[in-house]
Amino acid sequence: METTVESLRHGGDVLFLMLGAVMVFAMHAGFAFLEVGTVRKKSQVNSFVKILSDWSVSTVVYFLIGYPIAYGVHFFHPAGELLGGNQGFELVRFFFLLCFAACIPAIISGGIAERARFWPQVFAGAIFAGITYPIFESVIWGQNSQGLQGFFESTFGAPFHDFAGSVVVHSMGGWMALPAVLILGPRLGRFVGRRSQPIPVSNIPFLALGSWILAIGWFGFNVMSAQNLAGVSGLVAVNSLMAMVGGVLFALVAGRNDPGFVHNGALAGLIAICAGSDLVHPLAAFLMGGIASLIFVYGFQWEQEKLRIDDVLGVWPLHGVIGTWGGIAAGIFGQPFFGGMGGVSFFSQLAGSLLAVVYALVTSAVVYLLIKKLFGFRLDDEAQFAGADLSIHHIGAYPEEHLK
Repeated sequence: METTVESLRHGGDVLFLMLGAVMVFAMHAGFAFLEVGTVRKKSQVNSFVKILSDWSVSTVVYFLIGYPIAYGVHFFHPAGELLGGNQGFELVRFFFLLCFAACIPAIISGGIAERARFWPQVFAGAIFAGITYPIFESVIWGQNSQGLQGFFESTFGAPFHDFAGSVVVHSMGGWMALPAVLILGPRLGRFVGRRSQPIPVSNIPFLALGSWILAIGWFGFNVMSAQNLAGVSGLVAVNSLMAMVGGVLFALVAGRNDPGFVHNGALAGLIAICAGSDLVHPLAAFLMGGIASLIFVYGFQWEQEKLRIDDVLGVWPLHGVIGTWGGIAAGIFGQPFFGGMGGVSFFSQLAGSLLAVVYALVTSAVVYLLIKKLFGFRLDDEAQFAGADLSIHHIGAYPEEHLK
């Protein structure tokens, strides 16, 4: 009887985490459609191929290198040993956490769209998913967490808290994208002299579809971060919902009904709530999501028009800045004074969030500067004019149009 109960528990945990992995895997379709709907028609095929290729390469490098770096577990054992006595829980845990690691190149992809060479970016994504991200993952969530987290706890009274990756995943991806965008420079025609010439999105329904897919998958991203059935929390689910709708409603007003801001507002709220989704009150989650949405609406406009940075999907303000806000906000709204669960330190959250910014900027700048020097990173003007689809993949999103 005891053996049967234990087997059911292991089986339940494996199924729970596998379903979470599938939901987060589906989010990569959301990344793809969000990008495809935003870029011009001549770059849509490239966006689809790039996201799927980055996912596939990330799977291999994270399996062989990244997961062992992060958690000290490797899979160089016979299949029977990999299954183990817990019905392969470690394998499905790898699958789940791979989905987080693969978000890094997927996030970066949106910032550098339409003018980056294909293979150099795939190579950069492999470095990030296989080495750069797992090192940071290891000191926050993984095998090397005792040192840094022990320092935060002894210095500020609590370890750095990031339940589902506002900082470890989203902030890292967004801040890593910034050096890539700056090194690449703007798309042809985006800025002419001192004049800004915004490039319109190509497909609002695709953009909206991407946002919806991401939002649905996000409940796997957040709720299943418990990683077992015993740890599942209804608070995480409702906080994710409230932050999402807070992001939508604030963007609806601040963005003056603009569909791009509204659909990205949902994502802004979900990014912000990841870190403290298990700590804060639902009303605080609503406010955190709303503030995140304001950061995106005004941050995107500031980035594009004042700083003149051609970040196509606005991934730096959306994932980078808002991810940092989510980490810090967990230290504010997680306090009992605001109805939170407590056990979190504002200064630990601030220090951990800023550490991620510095680490992401430095490592990304080194990787992309080396790639630019060794291989070249930007498509030439002729290839950009023709479009990434024809220049790289030799086919457009609507092939029949070329037969007319």
